[in-house]
Amino acid sequence: MNLLSLILRELWHRRVNALLLLVAVAGTVTLLVSVRLLATAAERETRRVMRDLGFNLRILPKEVDPDRFLAEGRSDQTLPADAVKRLAAAAGTFVSFNHLTPSLERRIQIAGRDAILTGLGASVIGPGEKKQPMGFNIAEGKAFLGALLATRLQTRRGETVEVMGKKLTVERVLMESGSDDDVRIFTSLSDAQSMLGLPGRISEIKAIDCLCLTGDQDVLAQLRKALAKALPEAQVLQLRALADARARQRQTAEKYSALAVPFVLLVGALWVGILSALNVRERRPEIGLWRALGQGSMRIAALILGRSLVLGVPAAVLGYVAGTWLALHFGPQVYPITAGGFAADHSLLGWAMGLAPAFAAVASFLPAMLAVSHDPAETLRAD
Repeated sequence: MNLLSLILRELWHRRVNALLLLVAVAGTVTLLVSVRLLATAAERETRRVMRDLGFNLRILPKEVDPDRFLAEGRSDQTLPADAVKRLAAAAGTFVSFNHLTPSLERRIQIAGRDAILTGLGASVIGPGEKKQPMGFNIAEGKAFLGALLATRLQTRRGETVEVMGKKLTVERVLMESGSDDDVRIFTSLSDAQSMLGLPGRISEIKAIDCLCLTGDQDVLAQLRKALAKALPEAQVLQLRALADARARQRQTAEKYSALAVPFVLLVGALWVGILSALNVRERRPEIGLWRALGQGSMRIAALILGRSLVLGVPAAVLGYVAGTWLALHFGPQVYPITAGGFAADHSLLGWAMGLAPAFAAVASFLPAMLAVSHDPAETLRAD
């Protein structure tokens, strides 16, 4: 009788232990697949939430006094509008920031009261990137009003407001934010350039940097060095609190997977190892008889390890299906912002098919070695 037939007969004969072993390996695969899918979702959700915190880089004309800019919150100098495209072209080489958004901003008077006019251009991403653009997409002739400004003007969505002699249709009234956005009017960049008489000019570029958290100024120095090479007529200010929050949240998401996977593997290996040890203990008389009949240690070990290998294949399929179902069913509730991004990862099935049998065999290795180390004479004398 060949080895596979012996393994299948033994599995059927001790089907309760075999079923428990199948559940152990499948459970391990289930947890690993779901952890992997949820870790990917956590990373995706973190990127979206951190993106929504806002821009953490302000790229300004080199002539701007940083002290005055920080005190007033806006630039009184301008850059050429094509600066954002030149910076985006360098993003794939040595510049580590993205979501480049040009803007032109000035303080103006509306209805005899101070307001802030902000013209926003479309976000520009580097070549080959697939990120979703940030910020508002405002069409020409349209405007977004801050909550306090809309109240002051007694203007609602769909009505017309006149700004510096140009009539704009209010497309949206923003929620109250408790910041200067409440007295801001957002327009398209082209409309702002026309109203302010600054065609082809922008006052700054807002961006998000992708650098990791560090405890010194080396990162900012590298950032400024890269900017000097890509856009020598500009300077960069980093909003450090936002940059650090973004980096810490990203690191937290990465640590989740790094801690969860070894824990799942350890628990699964202990479970499989204990079940294999119980199987070996139950089969001691049988193993002793095989040894007495001249069967070598390699064949005995192959019977023990082959059992785990054979069970590992169906366990991989069951675990992949169960893990995918768990992630797709419960994941959107845990990560609602990016719930639409959940999908099965078919490459995980291939990994499971290859690694689950190997994992089961490795976890059963110690019981197999104990089985072949028993003296058949002592085993048969005891029975």
